[in-house]
Amino acid sequence: MWFEIIMYILLAIGVFFNLLAGAGLLRFPDVYTRLHAGTKCTTFGSIFICGSVILLGLKAWLFNGNDGGASLALHTGVALAAILLTNPTGAHAIARAAHRSGVKPAQAVIDELEKKPESKYEVKK
Repeated sequence: MWFEIIMYILLAIGVFFNLLAGAGLLRFPDVYTRLHAGTKCTTFGSIFICGSVILLGLKAWLFNGNDGGASLALHTGVALAAILLTNPTGAHAIARAAHRSGVKPAQAVIDELEKKPESKYEVKK
C-alpha cells in the first residue's frame, strides 16, 4: 500500500511540473525564458515521473515475481539518464543559436554576451 502512495505522489509532482512547463511556454515573453521554463520544469517533472515508473517496476519485480518489472525499471532509468543529458544540452544549443541569430531577451537591462568575440584568425593592427 505504501509503495502505491509513494508512486502516486511522485506521479502527481511530475505531472504538476510538466503542467508548469506548459504554462511557462504560453506565458513567458521571449525565447530564453520560455526555453528556461520548458527545460527546467520538464526535466524536473520527468525525474519524478520516471521515479514513479521505476517504483512500479520494482514493485512488480520484488513483490509479484514479474521479471518484466526489472526490465521496466532498468529501461526507465536509462531513459531518465538520456533525458538528464540531452535536455540541458539541447536547451543550451537552442539558446546559443537564438543569441547568435540576434534574438534579444525581452526587458533585458544588460546583455553581457552582446560583445562579439574576437576571431583568432583576424589580424590585429
